[in-house]
Amino acid sequence: MFRWGIIFLVIALIAGALGFGGMAGTAAWAAKLVFVVGIIIFIISLITGRRAP
Repeated sequence: MFRWGIIFLVIALIAGALGFGGMAGTAAWAAKLVFVVGIIIFIISLITGRRAP
């Protein structure tokens, strides 16, 4: 999940450096979304995986 966030971040940085403003904004938004979803899934897995039998 974090791999996709990093990929979108790199795309946003490259697009921003080349002057593609709209595409850079979209890729940055996608990177943020994937990162937040990854954090949420990580927290859920920590909570559900730590239950004592």
